[in-house]
Amino acid sequence: MDPRIVDRLRCPVCAEPLAEVATGGARALRCPRRHSFDVARQGYVNLLAGRAPHTGDTAEMVAARADFLAAGHYDLISTALTAAATEAVGHVAVPRRLPTGEPAGARTDGAYPLVVDAGAGTGRHLAAVLAALPDAAGLALDVSKPALRRAARAHPRAAAALADTWQRLPLADAGTAVLLNVFAPRNGAEFHRVLDPAGSLLVVTPAEDHLTELVGALGLLRVDPAKADRVAESLGGHFTPAASTVHRRELALTGPEVATLVGMGPSAWHTDPAGLAARVAALAEPVRVTLAVRLTVWRPAPR
Repeated sequence: MDPRIVDRLRCPVCAEPLAEVATGGARALRCPRRHSFDVARQGYVNLLAGRAPHTGDTAEMVAARADFLAAGHYDLISTALTAAATEAVGHVAVPRRLPTGEPAGARTDGAYPLVVDAGAGTGRHLAAVLAALPDAAGLALDVSKPALRRAARAHPRAAAALADTWQRLPLADAGTAVLLNVFAPRNGAEFHRVLDPAGSLLVVTPAEDHLTELVGALGLLRVDPAKADRVAESLGGHFTPAASTVHRRELALTGPEVATLVGMGPSAWHTDPAGLAARVAALAEPVRVTLAVRLTVWRPAPR
């Protein structure tokens, strides 16, 4: 694992720094108090403190999502994140030290920013951002092991860790320059703790007309009209909005791609699979669908 990333990781049990060690041909991360976390042969490390309340996407769901993303349908999101992240990194001055009270030896000096994707899935968006930031290192966080197997090899400067966004994140205080959050849960307090005071949180959420053509045809959940307010409430007190933009494009999808797209969203948990398959089969191809997302840049409130 890239030592620059390990340097910013913290033990999920005691919050001490971690170091990579070799144990009989295997690799692990270990803290000074000897809490140890194995690095899986697929490249990701399990940094959960206890058991996760859920296991995330299955291998089948991840494979379908990877194929959908590889077709370029959501590249609009990657492009928007890349532009925002490139601008955001310019706000972070390096080298700098962590605030007083951080464990000895923990520093953010070094001419590289850390980009963290909380709820990274396969790591495609993170990889796009890293490709545009040659001095950056990246960390994908997710609770799905099948997703992390892909995220761990999404980019040469990326690593992946099993972590629950609702728990304490296994990261140093103020050691992250840019934090990505795409259609994923938001933990305002923890995001604020790990971000550099000059860092940025980039949140992508569905706009009101996202997938609007499929809502009636397939009986999907509508985007909550109060979505923006709920996001602001989840981050209130910890962040202030700096910019917000909406990005749209029309997708032309096959029936199987529509099924995958539905499976990637919250409607997957509220739709009868057999009924959904029948309704998808009745759609004329190509299926014209609106991709519409809001990207909001949030700055940490003063500590």
